[in-house]
Amino acid sequence: MPDRSVLRKAIWGLGLTQIIGYGTLYYSFSILAPAMAGEFGLAEGWVFGALSASLFAGSLFAPTAGRWADRFGAGRIMTVGSVAAAVALALCAVSPGRLTYVLALLAMELASSFVLYSAAFVAIVQIGMPQPQRSITHLTLIAGFASTLFWPLTSALHAHLTWREVYLLFAALNLGLCLPIHAWLMRLSRRHATATPQERGPAHAAGAPLDPRRGRAAFLLMLAGFATEGFVLSAILIHMVPLTAALGLGAAGLFVSTLFGPAQVASRLINMLFGGRLQQTHLAVIAALLLTAGLCTLLLTTPWLPGAFLFVLLFGLGSGLTSIVGGTLPLELFGREGYGARLGWASAARQFTSAFAPFALAFMMARTSVANSLWVLVVVAASGVIAFLAIALLRRRESRVAFAIGGRPEEAR
Repeated sequence: MPDRSVLRKAIWGLGLTQIIGYGTLYYSFSILAPAMAGEFGLAEGWVFGALSASLFAGSLFAPTAGRWADRFGAGRIMTVGSVAAAVALALCAVSPGRLTYVLALLAMELASSFVLYSAAFVAIVQIGMPQPQRSITHLTLIAGFASTLFWPLTSALHAHLTWREVYLLFAALNLGLCLPIHAWLMRLSRRHATATPQERGPAHAAGAPLDPRRGRAAFLLMLAGFATEGFVLSAILIHMVPLTAALGLGAAGLFVSTLFGPAQVASRLINMLFGGRLQQTHLAVIAALLLTAGLCTLLLTTPWLPGAFLFVLLFGLGSGLTSIVGGTLPLELFGREGYGARLGWASAARQFTSAFAPFALAFMMARTSVANSLWVLVVVAASGVIAFLAIALLRRRESRVAFAIGGRPEEAR
């Protein structure tokens, strides 16, 4: 097993590449979209529609990317992904017309399947981190600053550069910083894979996998829970500022929305410090409950400003925990074997619903009131709570059965 200093460098290296990956491939788009739309003579809605279509295509590819991470190694596919991301950004920057622009967006989203959270979580497991779930929490804490850094950075760059020049610079970042780090991680994971059991150090269980008889039900419930969370988060985050304004908060809605990022990072920090003994099934229930509670708070207190602050706090906390659970829950339920493939399906479920959620909420708000549309989201969020509660009950039932027939007492806790 690599020494602790090497493992710390691996986490910080992955954190840097996640900040760059999310910042260049995702968060920068909303800042540059108006200029893109103006240059190609498109309405901004069509530009965001092209992004949603690309996200949908990416969701279809995510399970394949997960299987490749299992088969070839996450370090290798992240190395290839760095090159693919740079090429896609460069193609978008030099695209002469609408069709090539949309195809370049599609290439960007396909490349993201190789370099963002799902691949990074698999890399953590394959490198041989002694506590992979805790390492995933550390990574999400670092990467949580992607929007905080890249929204103002993109705006500052765009004040002096065209959107095409900004994307070329971002392509260089993926090649110059992410590629060497991912190549180093590839070598690190190879050394761990070929090491003897003595060299790897003591085995630390990622979690007691579910019995295969209940595994399929738990897997489908997990996908349903992640899909509902993806839908709710995407719908709210895209419409956050106009939504709060429509509910009577006016200009204060923009200020309230800025608290989302800090709340999201705070939840990851709190979990890192105090959530070490908490089962990931329980953390999944808490995350879904926080999202539901946040929406209910907004609906029941609007336009009361302190209620809006509480909504953003609860919603941000839930979002931050959701990012962690997306990597740790499959590991706890099913173990390391086939982890990349399961993570790919989980990512696909979340990304699939995220692609359509903003349009679905906009359609509902156009056909009915904002409040009624949000109550629909409350129902969707609550269904996620039910899905994760069902998983927790399945796991508890299995633990009791294992204990009754002589299983390990610690599994029955």
